[in-house]
Amino acid sequence: MTIEFPSPTRPAGSTAEVFAGYLSYFRETLLAKASALPEGERRTSRLPSGWTPVELVKHLRYVELRWIEWGFQGVPFDDPWGDRNVDRWYVAPEESFAELAEALRAQGEHTTRVIAKTDLSAVGQPGPRWEGAEPPTLERILFHLVQEYARHVGHLDIVVELAVGAVGE
Repeated sequence: MTIEFPSPTRPAGSTAEVFAGYLSYFRETLLAKASALPEGERRTSRLPSGWTPVELVKHLRYVELRWIEWGFQGVPFDDPWGDRNVDRWYVAPEESFAELAEALRAQGEHTTRVIAKTDLSAVGQPGPRWEGAEPPTLERILFHLVQEYARHVGHLDIVVELAVGAVGE
């Protein structure tokens, strides 16, 4: 599924709609770029840091989980850092790209529902996500998520170009 870039010239009903649009765009762009790679390239790193495209997909699913569910909503999780093994992103060999993509989309649907029903000025629930700091507003969290996705989609552009020669935007 491809999604049109949420141009600043396109009318939007609200700031919440703008955030939801950008997050959906970046999420689907990330998945489209990773889907364009052969399976072997999805699980291979071309960078000195060692991360792979499938690890990036899993990482961003957990980023949304940590910021929205565990953080903002205060939902307890046994392992909110499930995208890591020791201090690196990790995907087990039996985890398929299709499963990881489905999990990311499901997490995104949850985020979209939270955005639709919550005022952007609402403050997150106190809890372990904030490590004793005051919880941020939903607006601040969404701004963080947009920049996180934009940055990582740019990283993936470089990986795709190195792997298959396709030049991203």
